[in-house]
Amino acid sequence: MNQPSKAQLARRPAGPIGAAPSSKSRSRLLPVFLLLLFTVMTVPLGFDYRAVGTGMPSEGDTFSLTTWLVLLFGSAYLVIRNWRQVRELIAVVNRPFRYFVVLASLSLLWSIEPSITLKRLVRLYIIVLVCMAFATVGWQTRRFENSLRRVLFLLLAASAIFCYSEPELAIHHVEGHAELMNAWHGTTTGKNVLGSLASCACILWLHAFLTRETGRATTVANLTLAGLCLVMCRSSTSLMATVFAAFFLILLVRPPGFMQRRMPYMVGLFATVVLVYALAVLNILPGLSVILIPITMFSGKDLTFSGRTNIWYVLKLHIRGHPLLGSGYEAYWIGPVPSSPSYEMVKWLFFYPTEGHNGYLDVINDLGYVGGICLLAYFIVYLRQGLELMRLEKARGSLYLALIFRAFLADMSESHWFSVTSIDFVIFTLATFSMARELSSRGQGVAGRPREIAHK
Repeated sequence: MNQPSKAQLARRPAGPIGAAPSSKSRSRLLPVFLLLLFTVMTVPLGFDYRAVGTGMPSEGDTFSLTTWLVLLFGSAYLVIRNWRQVRELIAVVNRPFRYFVVLASLSLLWSIEPSITLKRLVRLYIIVLVCMAFATVGWQTRRFENSLRRVLFLLLAASAIFCYSEPELAIHHVEGHAELMNAWHGTTTGKNVLGSLASCACILWLHAFLTRETGRATTVANLTLAGLCLVMCRSSTSLMATVFAAFFLILLVRPPGFMQRRMPYMVGLFATVVLVYALAVLNILPGLSVILIPITMFSGKDLTFSGRTNIWYVLKLHIRGHPLLGSGYEAYWIGPVPSSPSYEMVKWLFFYPTEGHNGYLDVINDLGYVGGICLLAYFIVYLRQGLELMRLEKARGSLYLALIFRAFLADMSESHWFSVTSIDFVIFTLATFSMARELSSRGQGVAGRPREIAHK
């Protein structure tokens, strides 16, 4: 039998691809961890669906606490057992994301609610540990999209069945709120959560259809399920973001002939347009509001974005008091507690919104303009890595880019960036580590430069 040469060994990918059977055995835990993480992030505490929409929970239940402990110790075990590969992964992963974790941790020193910040940091660390294990142990090609498709199918199928079997529990029935009346939330805590899951599922299955990674019947059935949940949850933000991201994905995967060499410029153009719209939505630059008219016509919202501009006004007043470093990670939205600065929402608006309904503003509110710069740097590195992966394998890079453009648009009126209470944060942490693993496997560095691959 011919033995591989040293040159052949050097070209082999680093990490656990083709690892020992024990590593493969441990990797079987990851689908379970992923399903547990998505479940505990999306279902109401104690599976009490009668309490959905009645307020923010103050304490965890037995199921959630047990689940978080299992995820903590299980993922930590996998990370420690595969520390060499994890260390190589960390060297490639989006560097501003690492800065965010450090900044969020340091914010405990100046947080206005240190006990809440500490709880949120523990959840942040667990999510990061699970994602590191996911991108390291027994890594396989297309693990990211295949795993997400399975998990999202289970959650969306369960939601659809729940809506038809128990409509009183699975569908919003809120008198006086037209946007909630008869909107599906399924097994999740609200219509916007179900909208996020359905939106991501639409993009993932459209990508499968375009690349023919799955059978046509399976793809069509799952696209139908995701589309049904997306329409019935009545989340105009998710619907709008999905349509634009789907159009963007089609252009990336199957571009017209004259555009094939202009993909980096097209991605840059899309990013610039989204940035301009974000500035217009937040009314940071005078006169830009005129460009919002097409968006409001398409989404069905007025120029106040269903009253969100009032929330942003109060939030901006609070940011002025802590402009540089913010008021602490996840320390503002703790519920309608009179001692919290967020109680000003009740005084001004006569209701408590539970989030700022703008991911960009919420990051600045928590971590100041330093956090905002960190978020912008994260976007830049993510786009660079996505373009580099697309250069190496177009189908792989296009999916990561389409997902982040969906989030760019969704976060103009919802809060997901760097929020450990949002399932979108889990999806993008998975994407961030998975894309780093993709580049590492191909011998690429953080900015797409070749790097030396460790080998035995």
